[in-house]
Amino acid sequence: MARITFNNKQSPFFKVIKEKVDHYFSQNQLHSAGNNKILLKGLLQLGSAIALYLTLVFFTPHWFISLLLCGLLGFNMAIIGFNIMHEGGHQSFSKHRWLNTVSAHFLNVLGGNAFFWKIKHNINHHTYTNLEGADADLDVKPWLRLHEDQPRYWFHRFQHVYCLVLYGLSYVAWVFYLDFIRYFGVIAPGAEEIKLTRKDHFIFWFTKAAYLGVYLVVPILMVGPVPALIGFFLIMVVCGLCISVVFQLAHIVEDTHFPIVDKESNKIPHEWAIHQVNTTANFATNNKVISWFLGGLNFQVEHHLFPKVSHVHYPQISLLVKETCEEFNVKYIEYSSVLKAFQSHLLHIKKLGNS
Repeated sequence: MARITFNNKQSPFFKVIKEKVDHYFSQNQLHSAGNNKILLKGLLQLGSAIALYLTLVFFTPHWFISLLLCGLLGFNMAIIGFNIMHEGGHQSFSKHRWLNTVSAHFLNVLGGNAFFWKIKHNINHHTYTNLEGADADLDVKPWLRLHEDQPRYWFHRFQHVYCLVLYGLSYVAWVFYLDFIRYFGVIAPGAEEIKLTRKDHFIFWFTKAAYLGVYLVVPILMVGPVPALIGFFLIMVVCGLCISVVFQLAHIVEDTHFPIVDKESNKIPHEWAIHQVNTTANFATNNKVISWFLGGLNFQVEHHLFPKVSHVHYPQISLLVKETCEEFNVKYIEYSSVLKAFQSHLLHIKKLGNS
């Protein structure tokens, strides 16, 4: 795939925002990475996940309570991904590099692979957001049509109805299918030349085996195959649903742009930063509970502009970004609640499924 480029020759928009954000950190004598609050939150989320696991596997309560706890554990795993793994993968969880590396590898603890994710997410998605053929997050073909350049099939008329089923199954597919496709093939568009080291190969197979042992073998031995498999499936579905919905609300909604790359020049007319604002949406940013659980991923505009800045700083940075967007007449996309963003998502994919 030919490399897509942006009109970054001047980049006045990003220069102004960056100067304001740099001044904010300098004036307040703050580090851009996370602080003790995020470390405490991470430990709390890890502790609750361990407690849920031990309760389910070794002190198994009544089946109805167990199902509720499995759903809660799936949600807990998702917020560990949002708050610990995601921040660590962006080197923003801590100012200590080793702690960021450990945090990023919590994805392996959850069944995925941090090496693949960093390439697919940090490089691929964060650079080529909402570009068909370049942003791997748009590639749910043929099951979903998320971009007008993608082929439309008859069943896409119902994608706004069945999408939640696919979102629920997405994490199962990620852990047991997509990671292996990436391991034996291409990790992401444009990453054909990236190869795994011997260490990467070892981590991949060791953590996949350990994941199966902890999440399947031990539960099967303790509670039996049927209850263990039902609980495992419920955990994975809830986790996948949470992860998918959060990331879809950030990009696949009515107001975000889905640019079509000029085929002759392979170029995007805007600078990279304007492209990020155009293709990204915030939601429920005034809801501190939502922000706490989502690790600031509801401040997605700020995250895409400053991916190496911890989400603890996003509420203040968002004021600077909004101000600069007004100065440059760039639309700042924001939904007041999760529900409104979700409604917009459904309306958008319904439209794509019918036209």
